Amino acid sequence: MEFRPCIDIHNGRVKQIVGGSLLDEGDRAKENFVADQDAAFFADLYRKQGLKGGHIIMLNPVSSAYYDETKEQAIKALRAYPNGLQVGGGITAENAGEFLNFGASHVIVTSYVFSDGKIHYKNLERLVKATGREHLVLDLSCRRKEDDYYIVTDRWQKFTEERITEEILNELSKYASEFLIHAVDVEGKASGIETELAALLGNWKKIPITYAGGVGSFSDLVQLKKLGRGHLNVTIGSALDLFGGNIKYEEVLEYIEKGEMES
Repeated sequence: MEFRPCIDIHNGRVKQIVGGSLLDEGDRAKENFVADQDAAFFADLYRKQGLKGGHIIMLNPVSSAYYDETKEQAIKALRAYPNGLQVGGGITAENAGEFLNFGASHVIVTSYVFSDGKIHYKNLERLVKATGREHLVLDLSCRRKEDDYYIVTDRWQKFTEERITEEILNELSKYASEFLIHAVDVEGKASGIETELAALLGNWKKIPITYAGGVGSFSDLVQLKKLGRGHLNVTIGSALDLFGGNIKYEEVLEYIEKGEMES
């Protein structure tokens, strides 16, 4: 298990939000935390601590009046930590190279690939051609519907027809070097992880997966490590003291590094 830090940007500010509350209309979201510092501050912090593989998520659509401010913050973060962070939000085959040139190690993509609720393989192939498989992360963030988890797109607002299964992980791993998976129903709530999802992902280990959503205590972190069989990487947002939460950031780093936790 590795700790993967995050920088979520909404309306030009570094924030932690409740994932399911995000709405394009009016650029609204229920906020847990709004940082006084800019995105470059957090990127520099992660750089100094040698944390690789963290992600920047631009939460405004390209059509938003705030998109340019949000993109500017993302670029500042990438320049503060060249080749140390991944970036996602509105990424297409046409603009992916731009973000790689700004210093992203990988681009993270969802909506461009999952068009009209299904996998759009032509777009996926265009992306791989533009970035190379080694620079592509597929965001398979999902929400529960009945007994299954379905991939959601458009800043987690729209359900696709694609379920999270070992078969779809196998298929999509041919195109990407990593997966990023937010459990959207618990994202930003620090209310506990999605145990069934974690167990499903933990049983599959072909390429790295970063799990996000619901970690609110060290017991959640321990449970995720157990269910994920040590294969799942983790990102924590709202629950970290770095973002106004109760879990001490430095203790998380120590736990991940040593594989143990002080009682």
